[in-house]
Amino acid sequence: MDEIKNKNVKRLILGVITTIVLIGLVICFVIAYNKTEKSNSQTNTTFTKSGDNTTTTTTSSNSSASTTNTSNSKNLNITAGGNYDLSGEYESITVNTNEEVNLNLNGVEITNSSGPAINIVEAKKVTIVLSDTNKITAQTTEDLDGAIYSKADLVFSGEGSIEVKSNYDGIVSKDTLVIKNGTYTITSDDDGIRGKDYVEIDNGTFTINAGGDGIKSSNDEDTSLGYVTIKGGTFNITAKSDGVQGITKATITGGTINIKSSEGIEATYVKIDDGTINIEASDDGINASKKSNISTPTVEINGGNITIKMGQGDTDAIDANGNIYINGGKLDITANSPFDYDGTAQNNGGTIIVNGTQTNTITNQMMGGGMKGGQQGGTPGQMEQNGGMQMNGGRRGR
Repeated sequence: MDEIKNKNVKRLILGVITTIVLIGLVICFVIAYNKTEKSNSQTNTTFTKSGDNTTTTTTSSNSSASTTNTSNSKNLNITAGGNYDLSGEYESITVNTNEEVNLNLNGVEITNSSGPAINIVEAKKVTIVLSDTNKITAQTTEDLDGAIYSKADLVFSGEGSIEVKSNYDGIVSKDTLVIKNGTYTITSDDDGIRGKDYVEIDNGTFTINAGGDGIKSSNDEDTSLGYVTIKGGTFNITAKSDGVQGITKATITGGTINIKSSEGIEATYVKIDDGTINIEASDDGINASKKSNISTPTVEINGGNITIKMGQGDTDAIDANGNIYINGGKLDITANSPFDYDGTAQNNGGTIIVNGTQTNTITNQMMGGGMKGGQQGGTPGQMEQNGGMQMNGGRRGR
């Protein structure tokens, strides 16, 4: 009898323990579920500006959203991550948070006479999605020198359009800048599009009229950065300085690019794999100059259809303070000086047309306008028999 009682007691204790464990597991699950729901409790904030009035609508979405805005202010301050649907008129939009922010521009007009129209002070990343037609105008400062100015990673996407006018730069990221699509019309007194670590463009339509450089990456401290990559899109660039400039590399793998500028494409290493490129330049068409320590300055052409028309005077269609390698593609040059290089020049299979005549020879411009034929330039400063100095290396691009 005692043995049966002991078994029953054991069963009872075991049942109680099992029940407690199950209850504990249920409680843990509910807590975890609530935390997940809370973290995923997302708000999508919609702002519509009309005159001095603001209409704000908050709906369920993918992240939290927090703003500071008053009905009598056209200045919108975003202080938390989230999705923000914006339309109407503003004087400025400021982002200051350590989270990710999506700005959905759907018919926005922002005009700021004393700073950036969109100023991203801090964020983990900001994505600007273009919908409909948007206009940005800014009279900004030398320190905050972009109509759209970001200290965070900046991404553009969407099928809409944006018109940017600036007394300094148009679009600036002091970190990385990625453009995936959209239509851009940029008029700036200085650079049109500028990223620091890199600029990567996958697609889009661009009309840029710049008083400085058209598209530029400006990191000169890290040899793994400071590059511009264009993978596709349509570009019409008019620039007082360079059409496309990378500190380390400028790489083009596709797209249609029309450039009118002082120099067309410039970087330490210029690499063209594909695309249709038309350059009209008054200094150098394509220039590989020592802007970083990534490599010997080099122009490498592997494919594409490239047309370069040079102005009169001391101008070079392709100028390398190092090497030129033409491995493929078609290169059509109209210039007094088609090539100028200090190192090695090789034609390994590309089609070269100079002033209407096809040739396999990469000539080398010498000081004073002389031409030296051949696949490789001689030693700069080689003395000729008559005592004159032969400068095979030619003029260095700036």
